Amino acid sequence: MPRVLDEIRTLDPVKDHQRIVYLSTCFDFPFDTTRALEFALYRTYCVPSVSALLDRTGEFAARPQKRYDDTDIIVSELMEWGYETERGKRALRRMNQIHGRFDISNADFLYVLSTFIFEPIRWNSRFGWRLMCAQERFAMFYFWREVGQRMNIKDIPAEYEAFDRFNAE
Repeated sequence: MPRVLDEIRTLDPVKDHQRIVYLSTCFDFPFDTTRALEFALYRTYCVPSVSALLDRTGEFAARPQKRYDDTDIIVSELMEWGYETERGKRALRRMNQIHGRFDISNADFLYVLSTFIFEPIRWNSRFGWRLMCAQERFAMFYFWREVGQRMNIKDIPAEYEAFDRFNAE
């Protein structure tokens, strides 16, 4: 079997983003992706409205490990199986059910979504055993953008650079 990167380089990040994300996160960067997504979650806790909601619901104080595990399972299902498979569709339905019980602003959804794209990319640029190629970086953007659309998140930037700026701001 050819190296994972060799296959990734033959793929288009727009139309093949599910395959690229699967190969990159499950084969070349499983440890790095997990650590980076943990940091992504921590960053979201710094948003006052997100931490206030977690406090109000008691989720963070009473069941932090369950909240982490639920997030990990859903994100792993999406990244390993894609959002179009039955497993991916179930994960998306469950995620929408969980979030649908709360009044979460679109801006908060956008920020959280942006962390799932850009924290793994930033982690990789600092700690990766190899740098992600352009196909991997753009595939992360297109993958999570599509997940966000399936979550009915509005006004997701259509361009990588614009969403990166939103995340930084």
